This record gives sequence, structure tokens and C-alpha cells, in this order.
Amino acid sequence: MSSAIQLSERPVRERSAAPTRPAPVRQAPAAPTFVTRAVRVVSRLAWRVFKPTIVIALFLLLWQLAPTFGLVDEVFLPPFSTVLQAFADLVASGEMWTHISASLNRSLVGYTLALAAGIPVGIAIAWYKPVADFLNPILELFRNTAALALLPVFLLILGIGETSKVAIVVYASFFPILLNTITGVRTVDPLLVKSAASLGFSPLRLFQKVILPAALPSIFTGLRMAAASSILVLLAAEMFGARAGLGYLITAAQQNFAIPNMYAGILAISLLGLGFNGLLVALERRLSRWRAPANG
Repeated sequence: MSSAIQLSERPVRERSAAPTRPAPVRQAPAAPTFVTRAVRVVSRLAWRVFKPTIVIALFLLLWQLAPTFGLVDEVFLPPFSTVLQAFADLVASGEMWTHISASLNRSLVGYTLALAAGIPVGIAIAWYKPVADFLNPILELFRNTAALALLPVFLLILGIGETSKVAIVVYASFFPILLNTITGVRTVDPLLVKSAASLGFSPLRLFQKVILPAALPSIFTGLRMAAASSILVLLAAEMFGARAGLGYLITAAQQNFAIPNMYAGILAISLLGLGFNGLLVALERRLSRWRAPANG
């Protein structure tokens, strides 16, 4: 009896005594090398540059091919190569720089004056209710009046010289800066303001360290909108009584039926606006380095 029990238990003992195999050890993935990281950074940068470049290239290709194949009249829309040649001729003769410098000087003077007035007034309206109650009625009246609608008034009162052109730029640039400054200051997190006040910040230091940094993205949005508005109204103003400027170049070329030169002036406006916007974007990034970068 006992031997039968021993025989029945023997296989169980043998199975239990069987050695277990150790689980395979998973190796941690190797850290990316410097070359791998550099390739990834370059790839991301190239893709960011490539995406807008390919869209612009397709547009210019369409511009080149449409008049070439007779889809549009070549007299009224010359191929891009013809416009580019006209642009190069104007640059070589120095005429293009004369017009760009005239427009740029007027635009920068008016834009600077609007900037110097728009941000302080916007902060005062957003932070002090009596100032807002006093200025809001007149500001609402003029905010809803288009700058181009008041262009004849500026010309009649200030003449056709430089003063009227700078004044219309100031008017067009002031309201985008003002409204976005008000929005930026009013949307600052109240918890940040209370925390700074509890730490004993003076009003000036509160504005310097809390209000302005938090409102900076909205303010720069207004600056970029104002830059576009300033160029738009300046071109319209330069079509009346000016002897230099991109608006004058476009009007004179159209009247003389120098169509490639007209498109060259339009191209110069686009490049000027693109450069202005890029400068503001770079300045915003420089002043907002403290912000956490967006994902992706």
C-alpha cells in the first residue's frame, strides 16, 4: 500500500523539481545619438520651411503658366518672369528703392506714433474704469468709421503733403493696437494679480512683471494687424498728390499702361508686409521666451 502511494507521488515530485527558465531580460532602448537628434531637428525645420514654400511655389507656377497658355490675357496679367524682370530693372535703376523708402518712412513714423499712443491708452482704459467711461463714447464713434472713408477729410484739412499721409496711418494703426491692448489687460488671470499684490508689488512693478507679460500675446496681435492696416491706407493716400511711394508707383504704372511695373509695385508691397510681419513675430518670441512652448 505504501509503495503504491510512493509510486503515484513520484511523478509529482519530479515535475515540481523541474528547473524553471529565467524570463528574458528586456534591454532598454538605446538613447538617441547626437547625430540622430540633429537629423530630427533639421528634418522638422526643413518641413516647416517646405510647407509654406511649396504653396507659394505652386501659386507662382500658376501665375507663370496661366498667361503663357492663354488662360488669361497676357497684356493684363504678364507672366511672373516678366514681372520679376521689371522688378529687377526698377531695383537696378534705383527707382524701386526711392519708392520703398518713401513709403517705409511714412509708415514707420505713423506706426510709431500709433504705438506710443495706443498701448498706454489701452492700459488706462482696461485698468481704470473712470478713464474707460470717459473715453469709450468717442472711441466707439471713431472705431466704427473706416480710415479710407476719412481720407478725403485728412486731405482737405492737412493738405496733400506728408502730414496727411502720416496722420491717416496713425488713425488706421491706433485702433487695432488699442483694442487688443484692452483685451489683453482685461483677460489677465486675476489670481496672478492677487498673488503679486499679496507679495507687496507696487502698482508700477505689478504692471511691469505681471500685467504686461501676460497681455503681450494680445498686444502683438494688435501690432501685426496695425502693420497691415498702415500699409493699406498708406497706399491709398499715396495715390493722391504724392511724387514717390509704392502707391504712387502702382498708380503711375497703371495710368501709363506699364503693367509689369504695376505688378512689380504690388510684389514690393507683399515683400514689405511679409518682412514687417516676420520682424514682429521674431520680436514677440524674443520677449515671450518665458512662456512654455506649444506642443507639436
